Amino acid sequence: MALSLTPAPGGRRRSFRVAVRMARRDIRRHKGRSLLIALLILLPVAAMTGALTLFESTRETAAERVEYQLGTTQARYRAMAVPNGTMVQDPVDETRINSTNWDSDPDFTSKDPRELVPAGYTVLTEADLELTAASGAADLPLLGRAVDALNPAFTGKFTLLQGRAPADDTEILVSPGLLERFALELGEKLPTSAGTFTAVGTLRDAGYSDSNSIAYLRPGQGTVASRDQVPSAAPAAAAASINSTLYYLVGAEPVTWSQIREANAAGVAVLSRSVALNPPPADQRGADNLAAGSNSSIPLAAYAGGALLGALALLEVGLLAGAAFAVGAKGQVRELALLAATGAETPTVRSVVMAAALWLGGIGVAAGAVVGLAAAGAVVMVARLNGSVRFPGFHPDALLTVLVMAMGFAACLLAALAPARQVARQAVLGALKSGRSPQTAGRAPTVWGWALLGVAVAALAAGTWLAVTSEDPDVFIARTPVIAWLLLGGAVLGVTALVLLTGTVVALLASQAGRLPLAGRMAARDSSRNRSRTVPAVAAVLAAATLASAAMVLAASQQANEQQNHQWSALKNQAVLPLFAGQPMLADGTSPEPVQMDPATVVSALDGALDTVEWTHVLRTPAIRNCEMRPELEAGTTAQTPASSCLQYSLATPEGNECPMSAGQRVLDPDDWRCQGAMRPYPTQGSIDSIVVGTAEDVERLFGKAPTAEARDVLAAGGMVVANPVFVRDGQASLVAHDVRKPQPSVPASTAFQGFQETGRTVVAAAVVEPEVPVQYFGVVSPEAAAAAGMRVDNSALLVQLSVYPGAAQMDKVTSALAGIYKNRYASMHVERGAERDSSLILWSIVGLGALITLSAAGITTGLSMADSRKDHITLAGVGAAPRLRKALAGSQALMTAGLGTVLGSVAGIIPAVLLVTATGLARTAVVPWLQLAALLVAVPLTGAALAWLFTRAKLPVSRREMGT
Repeated sequence: MALSLTPAPGGRRRSFRVAVRMARRDIRRHKGRSLLIALLILLPVAAMTGALTLFESTRETAAERVEYQLGTTQARYRAMAVPNGTMVQDPVDETRINSTNWDSDPDFTSKDPRELVPAGYTVLTEADLELTAASGAADLPLLGRAVDALNPAFTGKFTLLQGRAPADDTEILVSPGLLERFALELGEKLPTSAGTFTAVGTLRDAGYSDSNSIAYLRPGQGTVASRDQVPSAAPAAAAASINSTLYYLVGAEPVTWSQIREANAAGVAVLSRSVALNPPPADQRGADNLAAGSNSSIPLAAYAGGALLGALALLEVGLLAGAAFAVGAKGQVRELALLAATGAETPTVRSVVMAAALWLGGIGVAAGAVVGLAAAGAVVMVARLNGSVRFPGFHPDALLTVLVMAMGFAACLLAALAPARQVARQAVLGALKSGRSPQTAGRAPTVWGWALLGVAVAALAAGTWLAVTSEDPDVFIARTPVIAWLLLGGAVLGVTALVLLTGTVVALLASQAGRLPLAGRMAARDSSRNRSRTVPAVAAVLAAATLASAAMVLAASQQANEQQNHQWSALKNQAVLPLFAGQPMLADGTSPEPVQMDPATVVSALDGALDTVEWTHVLRTPAIRNCEMRPELEAGTTAQTPASSCLQYSLATPEGNECPMSAGQRVLDPDDWRCQGAMRPYPTQGSIDSIVVGTAEDVERLFGKAPTAEARDVLAAGGMVVANPVFVRDGQASLVAHDVRKPQPSVPASTAFQGFQETGRTVVAAAVVEPEVPVQYFGVVSPEAAAAAGMRVDNSALLVQLSVYPGAAQMDKVTSALAGIYKNRYASMHVERGAERDSSLILWSIVGLGALITLSAAGITTGLSMADSRKDHITLAGVGAAPRLRKALAGSQALMTAGLGTVLGSVAGIIPAVLLVTATGLARTAVVPWLQLAALLVAVPLTGAALAWLFTRAKLPVSRREMGT
């Protein structure tokens, strides 16, 4: 009978079943390695699934918006601030306008929402109230709502958490945050500007976090007046004024889209249950429906960023899992060779390793998805129970979850592909004789690595050259996208090249390891001999170190840039309070003179609210008073009385001292001395207090340093102390007066002081005292020079120096105290926080994340090496090697993996990051955080080596059979 070589029907399927069965048995036999691979896949899949689910859970659905905003009502009518009657709202979010036509229509007048409510509905109202609440001797601003919150129609919008419903007009409901802010308990009284009430229950508003301080009154409860009923001169605590009113419709009939369009034309927005749940087609939403397109790019960018991070995480996992599969395949060499010797084809041998990836990948991605969804659900549940509105609901996305699972499964298969191909190509006879796979390290990775490294260097050089040769900022801005792509592409190619060259570097280190101690020599040679295990682990550390080092350089540079470009309103912990209070406009349309405040009264109020006031000082500046535009006057003029002053003063920049600008008004060189310091590169726009009239004491308090003897002499002689030498030439400066009644619209906004017509110049002697930080002052002028320039000077501001930056509670007290003095509920004090924000926490967090990946990779590699070298260690023990040698080998293996990976990764991360910062203008200077990098380069590898030494057993349990006895 002739031999038939025709493939048997179903043979490939049966051979695959054999491979699956062998893979399952190998997984059971090596539970530790199998669990490690499954966990490597599980963790990133769980993290990505959880992160995506949480991101989706932050996006409110239409059904949730209807429930949280409307309760069970049909619709809500509210005023819509629009300039014309052509605006169209979004069907779901009525506060968003889908229109580009924002031209003002002088004939358009918005209607009261109450007038547009259709007949046949019961109307419920919710009004925003401005309240103040007494806390000790201070009155603090407080949010208020006038609404029948426990009406059944508001079920889903308002929820009673504790206590009971108010029984009469002396009782109210409050938010949990209000009780905490005012240290109240249920049953205690809360004095407010609308009356004194007893808090009898806590209420949760589905649209606001529980941490907000809100008092819930019923409509008509307490002393509540509409805004036009409160006298303009009344104290802030006299009454609670109504800002706006919302109208809720209770009934059976839905509010249609056509009714919403009619309301929009009258300046009223409507949230309708029916329309939000069933939005109209796009062609019925108005010609300028732009909201959906503009907002869709936001989640798209977020998804793209998440996909990039996820791909990087799975790359790390694939590299480490590849090392684990390589060790597993090496352990299967003999049985796979036997399989091949019995006639199994190469695809069958390869499928044994790939079948293990199918099993472990399937288990890992399934468990990862379950863990990620469960963790995200727990986070959302806890947040909702604690009253947070960050997550409107739990929104798992099936498509994204499946996509993440597919990415994780693909990473697992790719990690097993290289070991599977290697073991399938091995020599059957050699494997049967030695039980080991021959090394097949070729030259292709090295050749490709050097080639890609050359391309990467060329790309980085080209991007840097384009940036350096772009002297004109306008040209540089046009080239920035090309520069960024060249630098980013060069960085990616550089990392890829170093990964391909890792095997060559490992071999080079092994050849130079002759002078190392015994453990170090053995670890280096073992790494070189087993590159299929070593290279993926080193590459994983390299990738992590690249990202960590680049992120640290970018973060440190950005922080330094923020400090350099910080706009200092005053010295640190200083504040400037005006000593004039504006008055309401009179019946004839004119504004009366502002009321002069007594500095002693303001100081007393501050001392009563704060105990951190170090000193106060009255500032005298040129006054601009009563120069508002009058419609009945000739165009370009303003009303003026004998008490008016309409001159604004600045310092002229001498010829040649101007900050060099491009045609597009961009600074040519930020490091040019003419573009640095106080009032540079642009003067403060519209400031009227940038010149102070005073003495040497004013200089010291404003600039933070004592004036020099020269500066004191110049002031005493009737001159001026200038904050920036750019305004001084030959010991003189020019005071320029501009008439604010005569604007020059054609002048760029960056030169705001020249935006009015110049009326005169006064040359004064000048000395330079540069302040500690570039505060927004031209300088301090003497009273004599001020008089010569025609300045009308008054006590315009109070300079306050605090010892520490005030907290939120302290600012509440200050705001309340100032509101009582200025008769303005919006009176507040801005304190200069400074630019010394510490970025070390961010940098150390990056180091910690990089350390976690590095130590994980080093630990996995060490464990695989110890398992792979078990027979070698038994041989060493048999010839009398000391037990501690095994621990030393483990430490050396971890040190080599972590050290080599972090060194190569830091080089691959720092150089492109520095070039990216300097070439693209992300920051003025590139900053390398050497302390954190030293920790990444030195402390992390040493820690990994120490941990490997500590957790490795010195004595290896050996059976008599393994010893060959």
